[in-house]
This record gives sequence, C-alpha cells and structure tokens, in this order.
Amino acid sequence: MATRDHLKSEAGPSALNITPLIDMVFILLIFFAVNASFVKEAGVEIERPSARTAQTKQQANIMIAVTENGEVWVDRQRVDPRSVRGHVERLHAENPEGSVVILADDSSRTGLVIEVLDQARLAGVENVAVAATPTGR
Repeated sequence: MATRDHLKSEAGPSALNITPLIDMVFILLIFFAVNASFVKEAGVEIERPSARTAQTKQQANIMIAVTENGEVWVDRQRVDPRSVRGHVERLHAENPEGSVVILADDSSRTGLVIEVLDQARLAGVENVAVAATPTGR
C-alpha cells in the first residue's frame, strides 16, 4: 500500500501542464490569420501575354479577367462588359486606394480589352494596368 501512495504522489507534481502551450498556439494562430494576405483572383484561368517590360504590381484589389471567347469576369463572377463600370465603382468605393488589374487572355479581342479598360477609368479608378507575364530581359 505504501508503494501505491508513493506512485500517486510522484505522478502528480511531475505531470506536464499543457494549458500555457495551448494558449500560445491559439495566439499564434490568431496572429497569422490576421496578418495573412490573401491573393485575389478574377475567377477564371487566363493565358497572359508576355512582355519584357512587365513589372510586378503589389497592391491590386480589383481583378478583371477577359477570356479568349469574350467573357468578362469581375470578382469571380461573369458579368456583361457594359456593366463593368458599376462593378468597379462598387468595389472601388470599398477601397478607394486600390487599383485595377485587367487580366486579358493572349487571344482575347483587343477591342473588348480597351472597352473594359475604359469602363474601369470611367468608374473613377486612375490606376489601371494590364497584366503580362515577364520574359527574360
């Protein structure tokens, strides 16, 4: 009986308290969730044209995709090209500091891309860019 009491008393103080560890894991989880930057996408796969002078743009919050078959996608939704202005105005009101990036497919119609670019500028966005894949310089 003495051995049982001896084992119980040794197991108690030497047990590992994991409560502070769990608290720290939750704090780290919250930290990374708050500071994570999420990549915005237009909602459709695009084969971008290549350009030697292409530059990386860090802050683009409105992505507009123009596919090779004439579809226009804004905020992961297919929209009519004539309604691009309204969508951009709404998204630009949420973040006035943001910019617009047009992801035009390599085989898309130039006229449609220019129309989308014009609609974005008419919506009040001054910083509009067309995406390209950088090639070797």
